[in-house]
Amino acid sequence: MSSAAILPGDPPLDVVLRRSARARRLSLRVSRLDARVTLTVPAALDKRTALAFLHEKEPWLRATLSTLPARVAVRPGVRVPVHGEPRLLRVASVPRVVAAPGALLLPPDPAGTRSGARVAAFLRAQARDDLTAACARHAAALGREFSAIALRDTRSRWGSCSAAGRLMFSWRLVMAPPQVLDYVAAHEVAHLAQMNHSPAYWAEVARLMPDHAAPRAWLRRHGAALHRFDFAATDAGGAGR
Repeated sequence: MSSAAILPGDPPLDVVLRRSARARRLSLRVSRLDARVTLTVPAALDKRTALAFLHEKEPWLRATLSTLPARVAVRPGVRVPVHGEPRLLRVASVPRVVAAPGALLLPPDPAGTRSGARVAAFLRAQARDDLTAACARHAAALGREFSAIALRDTRSRWGSCSAAGRLMFSWRLVMAPPQVLDYVAAHEVAHLAQMNHSPAYWAEVARLMPDHAAPRAWLRRHGAALHRFDFAATDAGGAGR
């Protein structure tokens, strides 16, 4: 069970309080993906003690947050990567988000509240097309079939494969270079043959994508930066931390 707390200061910090029956002590964690702060609290511990611990750790918390890359509010004037290439977001007389050379054209939004959501919807649709094509190609090469493809905005993993053959991916992969998305598709499709990470599994990945080492390394090195982009921020408010 989770609740929220706000740590006063400049700026105020939003903290998720997560009750856990398995926790034996208080623990504070900062996500390097999206700067989310989570305080895990043992089920029997009172909230006052938990908040006192949070205030005690405030100097460490703010120092840690200061080392993370700044969040980027997705709004006109910002550059967002698509297929690994930065695209400038520009307002134009278009009915929906349209790709143009070096840019994404956005419909007018006088209230300044919909730009991020519109760009996210555009990227999600592009990701579905790209991943569907990549998975179909790899599944055909493997001689297996998947049952469905689902897209999420996951923080802990880029993809997964269920025992029922359902493939799940983070739609943010569409912001990475195309070979990175293709690698994650191959990685998950290979699980249709091997539901493990054994040498036999990696042999399947290598068969589907012989040059998978480079995009795998790119994802480890740069993947977290794809989570910097805040598609929920309004044009007026900004993302902050």
